[in-house]
Amino acid sequence: MMIRTLVASLLSIGVLVTSINVSANEPIQPIKAVKPKNPDMVELGKMLFFDPRLSKSGFISCNSCHNLSMGGTDNIPTSIGHAWQQGPINAPTVLNAGMNLAQFWDGRAKDLKEQAGGPIANPGEMASTHKVAVDVLNSMPQYRAHFEKAFGSEGVNIDRVTTAIAAFEETLVTPGSRFDKWLEGDKKALNKQELDGYNLFKSSGCAGCHNGPAVGGALYQKFGVHHPYETESTAEGRKGVTGKDTDLHVFKVPTLRNIELTYPYFHDGAVDTLEEAVKVMGKVQLDRDFNKNEIDSLVAFLKTLTGDQPDIKMPIMPPSNNDTPRPQPF
Repeated sequence: MMIRTLVASLLSIGVLVTSINVSANEPIQPIKAVKPKNPDMVELGKMLFFDPRLSKSGFISCNSCHNLSMGGTDNIPTSIGHAWQQGPINAPTVLNAGMNLAQFWDGRAKDLKEQAGGPIANPGEMASTHKVAVDVLNSMPQYRAHFEKAFGSEGVNIDRVTTAIAAFEETLVTPGSRFDKWLEGDKKALNKQELDGYNLFKSSGCAGCHNGPAVGGALYQKFGVHHPYETESTAEGRKGVTGKDTDLHVFKVPTLRNIELTYPYFHDGAVDTLEEAVKVMGKVQLDRDFNKNEIDSLVAFLKTLTGDQPDIKMPIMPPSNNDTPRPQPF
């Protein structure tokens, strides 16, 4: 009995070590669900994320462009903002965004908190101001009570608004992908084509930029290393932030988590399918013409990166009252 128990224990340890080694030796690591440190703040952030009253028109919320039922994006080339303005760039997914080294394609916001304040006051997006947004929230007693509960003291200000939104967005991770299960030791989680695709992903150089838990988001890279990427977009990338000519068309490497859900692709949203995206990336970034079998294998692998989507129920938001500032028309 003792021998059987010892053998079982050793086998258990062996399985654990094997599982750890698979992850440790790979350029990609699995992700885990986030346990909120302050559930009240996360709940407040969720209300704010879905509340269109933060916008000038009263129609646009964070979820409008980062729809949690659509992979954390809006599945159109560039987002529609206030007064039906067409945005200049494709909306990146909010899922797993807390793993990014910075926010926005050009990295102009250092973190989720800083990013959350941008769209509210951007005339092409939500088109309000921080003062007006805070006044709207302050006009509702239930919102004031939620802020006091989340922060431990009275007061509504833009710093607290963005802190709460960021706390909610930090929870929007997508664990449980088939690839994560493979990394954790389940050798049956991937089929041969998917494994072939992953091996090609590594050997061809894709993993040089797309690595880590988010499979991207950890560095900046020029788009068009070997060949120019042909686009009508005027987005300059990091040059718009740093002013350096060497940063022209240098963008934050996007995450590949849930990539099958976050079409269309690239900063201009000009590519509709994963197959075409892989073909373009092979040529402009790696100077490689992938054949059909290679493209099919790479796409099969990329689809294994789709994780469990956040199970988010629409929050019950505080009702407006007679003192709530009315949204301004388009």
